[in-house]
Amino acid sequence: MPAATLFPLVSAFVYTVAALLFKRSSDLGAGLWRTTFVANLICALLFSMLWLEGGPAPDPARLWQPGLIAACLFLGQLSQFFALERGDVSVAVPVFGLKVVIVAFLTPLFTGQPVSSSLWMGALLSTIGIVLLNRQDVDKRPRGLAVTIIGGTVGAICFAIFDLLVQRWGPEWGPGRLLPAIFWINAFLSLGLIQRFSAPLHELPRGTWPWLLGGCVLLAAQSILFVRTIALHGQATSANILYSSRGLMSVLFVWLAGHWFVNHERHLGARVMRWRLLGASLMLGSIVLVLTSR
Repeated sequence: MPAATLFPLVSAFVYTVAALLFKRSSDLGAGLWRTTFVANLICALLFSMLWLEGGPAPDPARLWQPGLIAACLFLGQLSQFFALERGDVSVAVPVFGLKVVIVAFLTPLFTGQPVSSSLWMGALLSTIGIVLLNRQDVDKRPRGLAVTIIGGTVGAICFAIFDLLVQRWGPEWGPGRLLPAIFWINAFLSLGLIQRFSAPLHELPRGTWPWLLGGCVLLAAQSILFVRTIALHGQATSANILYSSRGLMSVLFVWLAGHWFVNHERHLGARVMRWRLLGASLMLGSIVLVLTSR
């Protein structure tokens, strides 16, 4: 299996495990902002290892490029955090899934490469699948609906531009130079999150740290796999469709092993599981379209 296909799928699986660890650390009091701060610092540390790959000496006149990409990453994080903080996860996560379609829409503009009809269909199926996978069996009106939709959409656009700029400038810089610079800048910007902490990091319960650090390390590892793949091979649209399989994997993982992480989502009602199975089927269809289009 080509690396451009394998690594997004592996990233999706690793992300699923990381998300379960983060869910557990959240239940133990880690908090959204402290989790993000620690995750960004660890990502910067692990992405630094890519510097050993070498590459051309950075051109000072082009240092604005990793700065712009890092700004997209940080703004995307902030936007989606506000959506999660002010709204319902069941609305926010499907909105985040718009990234797949946005990448397909913006690819010709940023890279000059057309998107095939099969990839467009895969992107649409993937987005609908994400919506269904996050459907909840509730009748009440979601809280903070407007903020959730606006914040989630802005975040999806920022992350889409992040991927496409990495694809565009990755070959010129080389992943060993561009990617560490991006995540160093993002870690620096993350210092501004400290004022959002509900309490200092040293006040986190001791039992929270293994879950939090485990999630952060896995998040960084899957980020390296996914972002480096785009920097080396391009194909951001197909990579995002494959990566969106994390929604499908999360359903399967929660069902099979959620109890290991003290996660009770597998006990949701039959109606929710039917929606999720339909969403999973659409996700599988989108993956098949990507694999057959290569």
